[in-house]
Amino acid sequence: MLKISNAVELADWEIEITQIRAQGAGGQNVNKVASAVHLRFDILHSSLPPFYKERLMALSDQRISKEGIVVIKAQSFRTLELNKEDALNRLRELIQGAVKQQKARRPTRPTKGSQTRRVDKKTHKGKIKALRGKVQP
Repeated sequence: MLKISNAVELADWEIEITQIRAQGAGGQNVNKVASAVHLRFDILHSSLPPFYKERLMALSDQRISKEGIVVIKAQSFRTLELNKEDALNRLRELIQGAVKQQKARRPTRPTKGSQTRRVDKKTHKGKIKALRGKVQP
């Protein structure tokens, strides 16, 4: 079971993980390459809620095909188990990222009040720095 959120979990049968032997550059790093993993997940035939499916299909991500199949490749670790965990974590992050609501952005221009406060604070700091080491009369 892969837990996506408090309400959503994916069953093991929905995620297909296959061990592959990737092509290394001239056979270097054989141990690392031998434990590579491909994770395959079908969005449309999964038990995800319809809202999740729509948001995932709307993403413009290279890992998602037009047919709704997600393929994640993991080969950064030497052991097979760590690569499986890495692939599952990346799938979880992909789904969570698709569902998260975007935060409202602040206005790009600072307000007039914040600009004056900033300038006042800076000039005050500048005065204090200028007075350092000087004896007051």
